[in-house]
Amino acid sequence: MPAVTVPDWTVLPRVVSVPAHEGREVVSITTAPQGYEGEGFPVRRAFAGVDLRHLDPFIHMDQMGEVEYAPGEPKGTPWHPHRGFETVTYMLDGVFDHSDSHGGGGSITDGDTQWMTAGSGLLHIEAPPEWLVAKGGLFHGLQLWVNLPKSMKLATPRYQDLRSSEVGLATSSDAGTLIRVIAGDVDGVQGPGSTHTPMAMVHLTVSPGAEVTLPWRADFNALVYVMSGDGYVTGSRRALRSGQLAVLGFGETITVGADQQQDSRHPAMEVVVLGGLPIREPIAMAGPFVMNTRAEVLTAYEDYSKGRFGQIPAQEMPHGDVAGSTPGA
Repeated sequence: MPAVTVPDWTVLPRVVSVPAHEGREVVSITTAPQGYEGEGFPVRRAFAGVDLRHLDPFIHMDQMGEVEYAPGEPKGTPWHPHRGFETVTYMLDGVFDHSDSHGGGGSITDGDTQWMTAGSGLLHIEAPPEWLVAKGGLFHGLQLWVNLPKSMKLATPRYQDLRSSEVGLATSSDAGTLIRVIAGDVDGVQGPGSTHTPMAMVHLTVSPGAEVTLPWRADFNALVYVMSGDGYVTGSRRALRSGQLAVLGFGETITVGADQQQDSRHPAMEVVVLGGLPIREPIAMAGPFVMNTRAEVLTAYEDYSKGRFGQIPAQEMPHGDVAGSTPGA
């Protein structure tokens, strides 16, 4: 997992949480079911079975992989539309190319993040580059869907390509946990992501036997998802395993710890912590459209069918046929 790191964690700023602050406790723990997305790459549906009221402002999250592809096996998604929300794709291993009908796009790898505001609507494709398809290799990432408030649902689409070198880096008070801040602020450590809805996205690498307590905005919700490894969450040390999501209640701090023994493939516990200011607006969602009413979703489908989301660039046509694609992430 070559997400951004530094050889010596002790040189990084220390995140310190005042012990007197109220820690958040577990509301629920769920295990992500496995499925397939796009052209057939494996995913874990991190938010499956969780009430949207606990997720707000987040909607959906897939852990893509972790999978070791043989030559010729790497897969992506066909062309598909989006409207009304943002997609955040965080790559840990492998390479993903992306492009859209508005001329945006790029390539992300090893700790990079692609933040796409779909807004009023676009057509989008994500796929491994041809050289990676031929070679094969490890593929692992996350894709998060962040809702937009009603006032921003038809905003002009835009991209943020956040390179791993831009991520805010810190460590716990004992230097046992590497803290990567992708968006938001954690004890003064700022992430590069510019968000329409106030939120934080943090990737933790927790060493075996280590524990970290993060200060957390009291008005944010709090979600802790384990990408790999085993450990616990909150002061009551509720067990949390690979592929599980903990929804936390009210409080000002989040505590995550790693078991002393980890499996040989994952020497540390890898965790994503999410929080945001709830939007508290009605949600009408169908496939790749996240709106406020069913009528708005139907309008999105109509606009898509009439070609109002733009046209696939001519050089991209061999990747797929929009009319025949299945809406995906």
